[in-house]
Amino acid sequence: MQEEVVSFPLYVEAIRFASNEDSMIRTAVRALTLNVYHVGDESVNRFVVKAPQADYFSNLITFFQKQCIYLNGLVSETLKNPNSHTTTAIVNAVDEIEDNLYYISDVISAGIADVGRLITDNILQLLIFPLLLPSLQLDAVNDIQIGASTSLYLLCCILRIVKIKDLANTIAASLFCPPEAFVSDSETTLKGYVPDRGHETQQTENKNVIEVDGCSNNIMPSLSSSSPVHPEDIISKGVSRLTLRDALLSYITAGDDLQVLSSLSMLTTLLQTKELDATMLDALGILPQRKQNKKLLLQQALVGEDSREDQFFLSGRGFIRDGFSCELDGYLQNLKVLDALVTLFCRSNISPETLWDGGWLLRQLLLYSEAEFNNQHLELLRDLYKNCTSALLEEARGTWPDLLVTVLCDEWKRCKRAMEAPYPRKELKCMFLPLDKPSFDDVLPSESSFVAGERMCKVVKVFVLLHQLQIFSLGRALPEQPPTCPPSKIPENSRAGNAGLDVSGPKLGSELRLVDAVPCRIAFERGKVRCFYFLAISVGASGWILLAEELPLKKHYGIICVVAPLAKSDPAIDQKYSRWLHLQIRPSTLPFLDPAKFITHGKAKTKAPVDGRWTLAFMDDESCKSALSMTLEEIDLQSNEVEKRLKPLLNHEGAIVVPDTSTHPPEASSSTATPSNSL
Repeated sequence: MQEEVVSFPLYVEAIRFASNEDSMIRTAVRALTLNVYHVGDESVNRFVVKAPQADYFSNLITFFQKQCIYLNGLVSETLKNPNSHTTTAIVNAVDEIEDNLYYISDVISAGIADVGRLITDNILQLLIFPLLLPSLQLDAVNDIQIGASTSLYLLCCILRIVKIKDLANTIAASLFCPPEAFVSDSETTLKGYVPDRGHETQQTENKNVIEVDGCSNNIMPSLSSSSPVHPEDIISKGVSRLTLRDALLSYITAGDDLQVLSSLSMLTTLLQTKELDATMLDALGILPQRKQNKKLLLQQALVGEDSREDQFFLSGRGFIRDGFSCELDGYLQNLKVLDALVTLFCRSNISPETLWDGGWLLRQLLLYSEAEFNNQHLELLRDLYKNCTSALLEEARGTWPDLLVTVLCDEWKRCKRAMEAPYPRKELKCMFLPLDKPSFDDVLPSESSFVAGERMCKVVKVFVLLHQLQIFSLGRALPEQPPTCPPSKIPENSRAGNAGLDVSGPKLGSELRLVDAVPCRIAFERGKVRCFYFLAISVGASGWILLAEELPLKKHYGIICVVAPLAKSDPAIDQKYSRWLHLQIRPSTLPFLDPAKFITHGKAKTKAPVDGRWTLAFMDDESCKSALSMTLEEIDLQSNEVEKRLKPLLNHEGAIVVPDTSTHPPEASSSTATPSNSL
């Protein structure tokens, strides 16, 4: 007979320091406890789960709870006043939280069943039910200690790191309940369905219950009973239809950027959690169609196609077994992931990177067809794509046409990698970190070229996303590069050709012919007027304003002294002095397009880039008008070239088409998409 362990001084003394402020001490305690749990001795296993040693596991989760509340405080402070100090603090807090979860996962992996149940119970009772789930409600409540975005992040971390089937299914099933259902009750216990265990375990104290109109109802999965879960009971007993699942979609359709990203992360995590039952994913509305079809075929093979009683799907309505025993059609109509994602794409106040995350999730949920899109979805997507196309063409005649095609090609490759990746593009912790955007001392005016550049990049990213989703929905492979025309050759009779320039463009100090140049004067410093030859040229999608000094020994030739971008120069003759020409001069490039040279994360604020302004004085009115006409013509040529290069992309086959259902009965009006040139 195996002897019982009645004393283990080393272990007992070590766990007293589990919450010590010194991280090195906590690390040592974790290493020691893991060694104990992996001994594999049954008597030791019984010892660690007996009182008072079992309190270690509740203390562990309590300490973790305090870390979660601390993280939420940092996030709230950063949202109000972002700076490098709070960002660094968030990174450190997140790292420590994830380390704790990995330690918990290692403890569970030791294979001590009672330890796994203790940890699962404590996570549910001390963290998830009283703290994380209630924070997901849409209306702010004063006594909630944690924000919705922080709560969703923590739930994602728990699902991804602590891989326990019962825990994962409990969290997922909780989303069928309203936030107000989670109230503390020390006298009753939470009973529910356990997917893989058919016996009752010993009940513990201080559990949570689901309260409906003041009465406890056994509607939540837990570890204390094998009673089946019936979400429809929530409705029949008068509970509000606004469940946590509805709240998730509400954040996607109406929340801010952080709320949208955290909600998408939650849905993505649920989708990728292998411990979740397929029926649970189906009820949540995020079961991929491939799995739906596979599931239907499997069920038909098992019970026969004519068995209406046991079919999972019947006439488009869902019947779910293994925990859900009745039709959920009316209940599931309240939550439509597809509706929410289509609505998300229509939101202009959400960052393109977050929209890409929504596109990734949509791609996971749909087959290579638009069969699940209804007419309203198709109309919204069609109108949205049409508006994005118009906005893209406006950028061809905007501030940055010379960078438009380059940015489009770069974003195409980035979006393709993001859409086709098996996992989301970022780690969870990235949702709390500010995007690598400039941090300036001054507020930039709306007419700033820098603001226009950010707008151009956003338009391109949204257009690329919608375009690739269309190609994907039609079952076509995404090309490595967008279909654009190659750059045009320089015409012989163009100003660039007459000046002797090639496709590489002008270079400072290089020689050019002054055939079309107009003499002028300009003062870059007070009291220092210099004489130049003015020349506006375009080469393909690029364009420049050149100021050259004539070579004294080589007539009609000059040396390029100043080069400025042609786009958005907005030439205008002075209303009072008709020989003066005013030009707006923007920077030659956007700094955030080169991350290696432009990294603001964790650094102090910098001066904002400022657009320049030139005033050129010409010999007479005719010379000034000639310079104005030359500049406008070259701007037009540059924009025309950009539009020409974009034409194959904008006229692609396979644009979204809304089927005409006016001549078909309702049951035959399923949405389909066919290749078409019209949009």
